[in-house]
Amino acid sequence: MITIIMDKLEEQIHSDLQQYLLSVDEIDERLPECPDVEDRWEAIANAYIPDGVREFQNYPLASLGWMMYIGMALAKMWDDDWQYYSAIEDLYVYLRDKRGYDAMDEYVRRDMLKLQGKNFAATEELVSECASRVHNALMHQEIEPGTKEAFLGYVACLHQLYLFGIAVQLKRMGYHMTKI
Repeated sequence: MITIIMDKLEEQIHSDLQQYLLSVDEIDERLPECPDVEDRWEAIANAYIPDGVREFQNYPLASLGWMMYIGMALAKMWDDDWQYYSAIEDLYVYLRDKRGYDAMDEYVRRDMLKLQGKNFAATEELVSECASRVHNALMHQEIEPGTKEAFLGYVACLHQLYLFGIAVQLKRMGYHMTKI
């Protein structure tokens, strides 16, 4: 029963983020496939969750949004030199420890993605909007805080933000998925 509810939540979040990101031309109709980065999800989530859960109560949008930045950063790493980056044992810790958890968003935007000016601010707004949408969907589930269901709902939210972070960054780097 819990699995069905969480699957429905993840589908709802996926649909909402996909519609929103399509409407602002940040993704293509067909989402990209990047199995090298997608396969890192479990390791990234396991490393991130202790930090993310700790921050969620006071900073839910950061706790959620940082995962989208992580997806964007890993897509960039994949494009730059995946052979090098894939050899790093814990990519989340690698990102976090550059400037610390609180400044991870700025590190990804400025140092990883090389964004400046309007693009720097626009990416912050985009991630904030996505995190806000996901947080709103999670809060409307009426799940009791501190329960297994709350944890699974949080993980479902993080998963979709990670995947859409990858998709946004791949499109920004010129990767487009089209039917052949």
